[in-house]
Amino acid sequence: MEITLVRGDITEQDVDAVVNAANSSLMGGGGVDGAIHRRGGPAILADCRRLRASHYGKGLATGQAVATTAGELPARWVIHTVGPVHSVTEDRADLLASCYRESLRVADELGATSVAFPAVSAGIYGWPLDSAAGIAVRTVRATPTRVSDVRFVLLRQDVYAAFERALESPGS
Repeated sequence: MEITLVRGDITEQDVDAVVNAANSSLMGGGGVDGAIHRRGGPAILADCRRLRASHYGKGLATGQAVATTAGELPARWVIHTVGPVHSVTEDRADLLASCYRESLRVADELGATSVAFPAVSAGIYGWPLDSAAGIAVRTVRATPTRVSDVRFVLLRQDVYAAFERALESPGS
């Protein structure tokens, strides 16, 4: 598997699947979630509504992943995953790692070979950047998958720099 870093907008990635750092409602929100819903158009929200009406009536659980159409995005699918909110009193690293493992599992089920990830939980959910990047890189490297092209698409320079450090670290 090739892992690359891209500084830019995840909604512009021409990959099989983009991963959405979604909220549990699957109904769109801010940050990456809002950008994907806005750029992808109403087809994504329609798929999310169908999922809520069938399998996910209470929403998608933290650490889980599910796919929808990508609508008007260049990608074929959006894989929605719900990251944990960072806590200083509770270790939630396993939940964050699960977001990456479950997203790759869904990608494999779809037959996707290229996936673009954001920095899950590193925005409004408050996860410290170096920790989020380390968990992301270690988990992707350790997860058996048929995905051959993984991109971490990072809008901000400080997030990009944290992922760059994680990629260069022998422990990641």
